[in-house]
Amino acid sequence: MKRLITLFAAYLALSFAASAEPLTSYVNPFVGTTNFGATNPGAVCPNGMVSVSPFNVMGSEDNKYDKDSRWWSTPYTRDNCFFTGFSHVNLSGVGCPEVGSILVMPTTGDLDVDYHNYGSKYSAEEAHPGYYTATLDKYGIKGEASATLRSAIERFTYNSTEQANILINLGEGLSNETGAWVRKISATEIEGCRLQGTFCYNPQAVFPIYFYLKVDRTPSSQGFWKKQREMKGVEAEWTPDSGKYKIYTKYGREMGGDDLGYWFSFDELAEGEQITVRVGISFVSAANARENLELEQAGKGFDEIKADAAQTWEDHLGRIKVEGGSERDRQVFYTALYHTLIHPSVLSDANGEYPMMESDGIGHVEAGHLRYTVFSLWDTYRNLHQLMTLVYPEKQIDMVRSMVSCYKESGWLPKWELFGRETFTMEGDPAIPVITDTWLKGLREFDIAAAYEAMIKSATTPGADNLMRPDIDPYIEKGYIPLGFYAGDNSGDNSVSHALEYYIADYALALLSEDLGYADNARLFRERALRYKSYYSRTSGTLRPLEKDGSFLTPFDPADGADFSNAPGFHEGSAWNYTFYVPHDVKGLAELMGGDGRFVAKLQNVFDKGLYDPANEPDIAYPYLFSYFKGQEWRTQKQVAKILKEIYSTEPDGIPGNDDCGTMSAWAVFSMMGFYPDCPGEPSYTLTAPSFDKITIKLDPALCAGRDQLVITKKGKGYISTMRLGKRSQKSFRIAHPDLVGAGTFEFRCK
Repeated sequence: MKRLITLFAAYLALSFAASAEPLTSYVNPFVGTTNFGATNPGAVCPNGMVSVSPFNVMGSEDNKYDKDSRWWSTPYTRDNCFFTGFSHVNLSGVGCPEVGSILVMPTTGDLDVDYHNYGSKYSAEEAHPGYYTATLDKYGIKGEASATLRSAIERFTYNSTEQANILINLGEGLSNETGAWVRKISATEIEGCRLQGTFCYNPQAVFPIYFYLKVDRTPSSQGFWKKQREMKGVEAEWTPDSGKYKIYTKYGREMGGDDLGYWFSFDELAEGEQITVRVGISFVSAANARENLELEQAGKGFDEIKADAAQTWEDHLGRIKVEGGSERDRQVFYTALYHTLIHPSVLSDANGEYPMMESDGIGHVEAGHLRYTVFSLWDTYRNLHQLMTLVYPEKQIDMVRSMVSCYKESGWLPKWELFGRETFTMEGDPAIPVITDTWLKGLREFDIAAAYEAMIKSATTPGADNLMRPDIDPYIEKGYIPLGFYAGDNSGDNSVSHALEYYIADYALALLSEDLGYADNARLFRERALRYKSYYSRTSGTLRPLEKDGSFLTPFDPADGADFSNAPGFHEGSAWNYTFYVPHDVKGLAELMGGDGRFVAKLQNVFDKGLYDPANEPDIAYPYLFSYFKGQEWRTQKQVAKILKEIYSTEPDGIPGNDDCGTMSAWAVFSMMGFYPDCPGEPSYTLTAPSFDKITIKLDPALCAGRDQLVITKKGKGYISTMRLGKRSQKSFRIAHPDLVGAGTFEFRCK
C-alpha cells in the first residue's frame, strides 16, 4: 500500500509539473515600452548579442513620429504603430540612442526604397520570449522573428501574388553615426558593415557591426540603392533631385556610403508563400558573422529556432520558481527577471574572437568562457550584478573576467562600456563594488591581482591622468569635490554626485583590501568613504554643494532638480534624491541628522511629499533604509509593497522609467523575493516581506555551503512578525550573504 501511495504521489507530481504553465507564459515583453522604459518586445536569447526588434520610431503615414521627436533611445515604442523593418542588435532600457540598425523590411508591389513610403501600419502583434510577430496592414504580410545567441531569423508570409521585396536598409537606425558598406556574395547572400557609436554623444566611441545575410530563395532581381546628391546630365535612372534615392539594377559588386541599402525582388510568388531571411552578426568581421549564423542555425528552420529560444528562456527563468501570490505578481516578477537577462550581452563570437577594449586588436576568450559587453555600470552595480552572482554565477564570473580584461587591454576598468568602447557616461568608479561583491561572495575564478591593481590605480592616480576619476585631486586633498569641475560626459557640474559615487567605491575597496590582507589600504579607503560628511548642511538638512573655498552653495533649494534636470552639484536629480545615498554609513548619516528619530522622519518625508524618484537610480534603495532602525522595519515593507503595487505593473508603462539594462527590473525581482542588496559591494541584504508564498532559488552548491537551493516561504499576510533562517530564529532585518544561501530555508511569518 505504501508503495502504491508513493507511486500515486509521484504520478500526481509529474502530472502537475506537466500541466503547469510554462514560466515564459508569465513574461510580457511589451512591459516597459512606454513611460520612457525604453525596452522593446523583440526576439532575443538570454544575454544575446543579437536582438530582433520591430523598428517603429522612424516616420509614419502622417509624419507624426520621427526617431528624433520621440524617445529616441529605443527602436520601438508602444505609442506608435508604423513598422519600417526589423532592427538587429538593440539596447534595452537605455537613455541615449544607439545601434537599432540593419533594418530588414518586406514589401510588395513596385520597388520603393524610401522608408516614408514603404513603412506600414501593423496589427495582430504578439511577443513572447524569443519570438515576435505582427501583420503589416499595407501589404498583408505576416512578419515573424526569432533569434539565437549571435544570429537572427525572420519569416515573411506574403498574402498576394504581387512582386515581393526584401529591403535591407543600412542608412537608418538609432545611431548618431553614419556610414556602411555592403557586398554581394551570391544571388542569395550579402555581407557588410555598419558604423555605429557616439553613444551619449562621445564622438570617439565608434565601432563597426558586421553582418552576413541570406534569403532562402533565388530572387528574380536584386541590387543596391543609395541616396544621391543632385547630378546633372545623367540618364533617367538617376534621380536628379538632391537627397533622392537611386536604385542600381546593373551593378553587382559592392558599395559604401551613408544612406545605403540592398534589395531583393521575387516574381511569381504564390499567395501564402514564405521567404526566410537569416542574419548573422559579429563585432569582429563579416566572416565571423557568417560563421556565427552557420554554427548556430545549422540544419534548423524557423520553428525549431523559435522553439529552442523559448526553451532557453524557460531554463533561465526556471532558476527561480515562485508559488502563490497573484497572477499579476507572477507576471510582474517573471517579466522583470526576463528583462534582467538581456544585458550585459555576449560580445565574443562562436570562435572566441572579440574586439579588444579601446584597441584595434582582436582578442580571443579562453575556452569555456564568454566575453561580455554593454556594461551600464552606474546603473547595474546597484543590484543587477548581485542578482547574477546569486542566481547565474557562471554569467557573473564571465562578466567580471570581461571587466578585468578591459583593464588589461585599455588600462582602466569599464565605467559605461559599449562594444569595446568606453563612453564615460555617468559618474563614479562602479566596477569596484561589482568586483568586490563578486569576490566576497565566493566567485573567484578571475584575476583578482589584476583587478585590485586596477582599483588602486583609479583610486590613487592624479586627476590629470585619471580617466576614471578626473576630479580626484580635490577629493583626495579636501575629502570632497567643490563646484567648478565639469563631468566628462558633458552632463554638467555634478560635484556631489561624483563624490558620493567615489565614497561608495572606496568603501568597497576598503572591504576588498581587508579581505586580501592590505590593512593599511583598508584603513585609508574606509576613512575616505566617511568624508561625505563634509557635504551635510544642518541649515538645509541635506547634502549641499560646496564652493572651492569650502562654503556651502548659496542660494540653495534642495528640491531643485526634482524634475530630472541637473541642479548644481547633482546629476539627474535633486539633493533629496541623493542625501540618503550613503549606504555604507547609514547610522553615521543618522547621527549627523540629529539621531535615528530625525533620520526616519526626514526619510519618511521624502516619500510623503513625493520627493522620492523611483524612475532613477540614486534613491531606489531608500525604502530599505528604514530597516536599519529597530522598530521601523515596517516602513520598509510598506513602501516596498506600495511601489510594487502602484508603479510596477503588467502594462506597457509598468516600469517606472528607463529600465537601464535591467536595473529597475532587478529592483522588483529582489523586492518580490524579500531581500535587497542596498549597499553595493557589501555582501549583505536588507529584508522585506516576500510577494509570494514560496520561492525556490537554484544555487551552485560549490558557492553556497553545499546547498543546491534556497527555499523562502511566507505564512500569513501583513508585516513580518517573526523569521526563521534554517533552524534558528532570525532577529535582524539585515542578513549576510553566506548566512542566507547556506541556510537552505528561510521562513517569514507575517500578521
